[in-house]
Amino acid sequence: MTDRPAFVLLEDGAWFAGSSARPVSSGFGEVVFTTNLTGYQETFTDPSYLGQIVVMTAPMIGNYGVNEEDMESPHPQVSGVVVRELSRHCSNWRATRSLDDWLASAAVPVIEGVDTRRLTRHLRECGAMRGVLAEGSGPTAELTARLMASPSMEGLDLASRATANARITEGSGPHVVAYDFGMKRNIVRMLIAAGCRVTVVPAATSAAEVRGLKPDGLFLSNGPGDPAAVGYALENIRELSGAGLPTFGICLGHQLVGLAYGGSTAKLPYGHRGGNHPVRDLRNDQVLITTQNHGFAVVGSADGISGALALEVTHLNLNDGTIEGIRHRELPLFAVQYHPEAAPGPHDALPHFAEFMESLGVARVKSATP
Repeated sequence: MTDRPAFVLLEDGAWFAGSSARPVSSGFGEVVFTTNLTGYQETFTDPSYLGQIVVMTAPMIGNYGVNEEDMESPHPQVSGVVVRELSRHCSNWRATRSLDDWLASAAVPVIEGVDTRRLTRHLRECGAMRGVLAEGSGPTAELTARLMASPSMEGLDLASRATANARITEGSGPHVVAYDFGMKRNIVRMLIAAGCRVTVVPAATSAAEVRGLKPDGLFLSNGPGDPAAVGYALENIRELSGAGLPTFGICLGHQLVGLAYGGSTAKLPYGHRGGNHPVRDLRNDQVLITTQNHGFAVVGSADGISGALALEVTHLNLNDGTIEGIRHRELPLFAVQYHPEAAPGPHDALPHFAEFMESLGVARVKSATP
């Protein structure tokens, strides 16, 4: 611990004392928590966390350091990190530097010594909300005013900030065009490993431009912010998938499919973030253990999605009954709210990539090959 006092201030006035080993440049964002015991590097570089302050519920963070191979994007995406104890020394043969040094080099504020159990329970009871990390012995009126003037996550289009700026093509095989709304690197790795040639395109790429790339399939990625604010993508999704192009969506991509076909989305009280979220497949009653990271969800139930009669619900969250998977009744289109590519994470949902490949005709081609 250090003698530099710091704290986390929430928009409802609650604040939680801690400390920092270095000067804190006030970091504003939506304060959320994640339950993963490992994978902090993947969490902090996941573009879906753009604009958020992440509270780690595991009591010690940083003990195995960071490395270049496990990044989900080129740099940290979070606005700040809150931990109970930050490991100053890392012990892992793959580590290239300590977590604290890496976050410091990216100017990401870290508050440690916080009672993260108490903070997490507060978020569970009151919901995710805006917050700020700051240096000092307590909040001031000026800091509170700045916090209340900061943007809310509802209505915020962050996909346009998180997306790629140019097209990128990797791999070989059936050609999949992937809309990047804030896509994790491991999704591209998984698609390539499944046997695809993947072209990643910016979020605002038109349907005509995608058709010009002659895709065999379409992928809709994860991403940050409010899905209802990404309205520019909906007509593209309807036009491309409606023409029969096999389509697979994950997380934000799942929510955009729901919106594109007439459904609606709503903000969850505190979201689903971390590992070991149980999901039931309604088609066979199988329970999948999943990794999740989302604060919004498609509105509906096992009986269906209001306004989206063409979609059927395939998966439900066993904790709160929210929709976790949807499928078009006629078109080769499906999407899931959880992350089958999560690393580290459970492997129960990995078959979704094979399911997508089958929709491209790859399984049938392979089975017909001597």
